Amino acid sequence: MNTPDTVYVTYIATTPEKVWAALTIGEITHKYFFGRRIECDWKTGSTINFWQEDGTLDVTGTILKAEENRLLEYTWHVEWIEELRALPSCIITFRIEQLGPVVRLTMIESHPEPIDEKYLEGGRRGWPAILSGLKSLLETGKPLPAFDPMK
Repeated sequence: MNTPDTVYVTYIATTPEKVWAALTIGEITHKYFFGRRIECDWKTGSTINFWQEDGTLDVTGTILKAEENRLLEYTWHVEWIEELRALPSCIITFRIEQLGPVVRLTMIESHPEPIDEKYLEGGRRGWPAILSGLKSLLETGKPLPAFDPMK
């Protein structure tokens, strides 16, 4: 059993620098990432954490690659849901490419170890909402209104 990569591509009327900031600064991720604040020093091998609004650690991982304004890759391991804590880490990759007045942002979720299909649904519903929120924030200055992407 092999788990295929999940790939999302979005085009944002902004700069690579602003996309990088939106992916790496907790005060910005908080606005579009369901209240999660990212925390890291962005050095290869460093720990990356996503904190919920109540201070609970949601996700942790390790930076695999960080090329400012171009590429960000890290492991992703859910901590706050006990059932998901037992799963192997996946790899999240963001590619940032300038295309004239827009940025093509490609996000890839890879699973080096096979996992059951039922565990992929959260990402399949969550990532499009997160990326849409990032796009809305960067293009309009406003995040998307709060909603439940799992419905």
